[in-house]
Amino acid sequence: MYDVAVAWKVIAASVSHGWTARSARGAEAGAARKLLDPLVPVVYSYWTVRASHDPRLTVGLIGLGNMGSAIAGRLLDAGYPLVVNNRTPEKAAALGALGAAVATTPEDLVEQVDVVFTSLADDAAFEEVAGRVIAAARPGTVLVDVSTVSPDASARVASLAGMASVRYLRAPVSGNPSVVRAGQLSFIVSGARDTLGDVEPLIRAIGPTIHHVGDHEQARVVKLAINLMIAVLAQVMSEALVLGEAAGVSRAALLEVMASSAAGAPFVKYKTDPLLRDDFSATFTTSLMEKDIDLVLDAASDAGLELPLAREMKTHLRAAVDAGYADDDFIALFLHLRSASGLAPADTPPSRVSELPQQEVVQ
Repeated sequence: MYDVAVAWKVIAASVSHGWTARSARGAEAGAARKLLDPLVPVVYSYWTVRASHDPRLTVGLIGLGNMGSAIAGRLLDAGYPLVVNNRTPEKAAALGALGAAVATTPEDLVEQVDVVFTSLADDAAFEEVAGRVIAAARPGTVLVDVSTVSPDASARVASLAGMASVRYLRAPVSGNPSVVRAGQLSFIVSGARDTLGDVEPLIRAIGPTIHHVGDHEQARVVKLAINLMIAVLAQVMSEALVLGEAAGVSRAALLEVMASSAAGAPFVKYKTDPLLRDDFSATFTTSLMEKDIDLVLDAASDAGLELPLAREMKTHLRAAVDAGYADDDFIALFLHLRSASGLAPADTPPSRVSELPQQEVVQ
């Protein structure tokens, strides 16, 4: 029979002997080191290791429409040093009161920052501002554009950026200002992966979701494809509501059924409350949606494609703009169709925006 007590005594003696031998050898080695090298006192401090390997990036933001202003708020809340510039200085001054530095020109802004965000209304505005930024930027500056612009305009900016050694990310977004403020914005990004990696924490401070879809203009095409789907959803939703109301179904009842059905996309739920309140104040205007559908049709033409629904959406949006809904939210397609169908007008007139917001993107 194996004696457990005896076994434990053998193990203990072996361990003790090992420790004793190692201690003796350690003492001899220590004595030798003492003769060869003087002792150097070492003081340990929590200040020895920096909290971060890189200093916090200084960020610039050009374009303070509804979307740009919401993005600026997220950056300030996250503690990033922020410099802003806007064509109309009043919006920049409002952010200055919240802690942002205000630059008088894009050139003044780019001299102070590591990363420049642009949020602009259309191709012309983007190319003009991006050209000025690139001309004034130091090599290695990162330009991140969140606007919805054409692939052609973006490619021209990419060429300029490459010649100036400015790193360029196309980063159109999915969401509106409320989504930004809630920290739920999604980015559709194309450009070099290492550039994205360098600014990813900064982008995630604005919104948590990043879809990297390629190295060149792919993000522009994906964004246009999403906005085409949303425009068609708005028209289909409007037609369903007009059909229901003509048959005596209340708007509230039909919207409730829509939301719980197989057709109950997030967009349906998102637009339910404004439709119930007859609130057509713009998160994204009818004229801007028409502009995006024009970009879709141009991209399709360049690819040799025919997109029947996109072309039909152009007709519906143009009719709504001509009817006076240009500056209302694009869900005013419902109001236009309702009026054209001869139904009684809504109790509350369309709500107008005081000025055309810069580029915003719908979810």
